[in-house]
Amino acid sequence: MLLPRHRPFLSIFMGMLLLTTPTTLSRAGEPGPFPDLDMNDPASLQEATRVLQEEITLAGRHQNYLLIDLVTKTIHIKGRGLDLYRITIGSWSFEAPEAADRTYRLIARPPITRPTIDLTVSSERIPLSLDDMPTTYTLSFSPPLTIEVRPSDEGNPLHRLGTSIVTSWRTLKKWVRSFAVGPLAGGTSTEPVPYLVLKIPHDQAKSLAWSAVDGMPLVIRRPPEK
Repeated sequence: MLLPRHRPFLSIFMGMLLLTTPTTLSRAGEPGPFPDLDMNDPASLQEATRVLQEEITLAGRHQNYLLIDLVTKTIHIKGRGLDLYRITIGSWSFEAPEAADRTYRLIARPPITRPTIDLTVSSERIPLSLDDMPTTYTLSFSPPLTIEVRPSDEGNPLHRLGTSIVTSWRTLKKWVRSFAVGPLAGGTSTEPVPYLVLKIPHDQAKSLAWSAVDGMPLVIRRPPEK
């Protein structure tokens, strides 16, 4: 008899099996964990297999983890291999995606401003709620990876201006750094650091910030290079 705790492992294992069997057999069986997968695209198959291999390890632990699927534009908050919550990505951009081929762990959560209280009335701290979570923030991971979260439905012109300034400044620093370590400067090239920008609805951005905990693992499924 298959115990409930073993079912996530079976699901992931079946997904691996479908990816490694001949195409005709894969199509005849039930759909794998990536229904959108092009079984005739070797690069897509290789990436999906890598992600599933990472998930097999993570599903065996009690800690929840993140799967950012840039192909389907979906963020999965998962536990034991099962979806706990899904977030829709409006749009994204990715610097150095070729280096994002491993499992990452969250080392810096977004800062949260706690609600103020009147100490003359009560000394108890007001518990945080989802409404207290930010909508624009940065998540830092180890090995080095930065994810910048922005609200996709933010209509404030000042917010859009601020976002544009931050993006321009980051691009300028990258350009200057490339000259500082490039061959003309006598420097040596360094391993590229992935930088992912996600635009998601502001309410779901709050949900992602709420779910983020120190040490939370992350796996990214990248689209095939065109």
